[in-house]
Amino acid sequence: MRKSSSPARIMLSISKSVRLTKSQDGGILLDVDRGAIFSLNVVGTRIVELLQQQQSRSSLLRQVSCEFGVSEAAAAADLDEFLSTLRKQELLDAGAA
Repeated sequence: MRKSSSPARIMLSISKSVRLTKSQDGGILLDVDRGAIFSLNVVGTRIVELLQQQQSRSSLLRQVSCEFGVSEAAAAADLDEFLSTLRKQELLDAGAA
């Protein structure tokens, strides 16, 4: 019987149909397949950039914590909520659990 991967190790990636445009205030996501547009703050924009590099949740957490000067514990709930929102909006790749 094969063990399932730990959720922290599953590689997450942004959908191929999503385009990111950055500005100093954050960014805009465009889902070209659905014609949907989403506004992001600076942290959300950075997370999407990292997702474009197919990062694991634990890697995302470490990177965000380090770059924005917050503890991993403080960043964890916000990261999970953001990833959940991306899933609900169908912006994460179908393989991303």
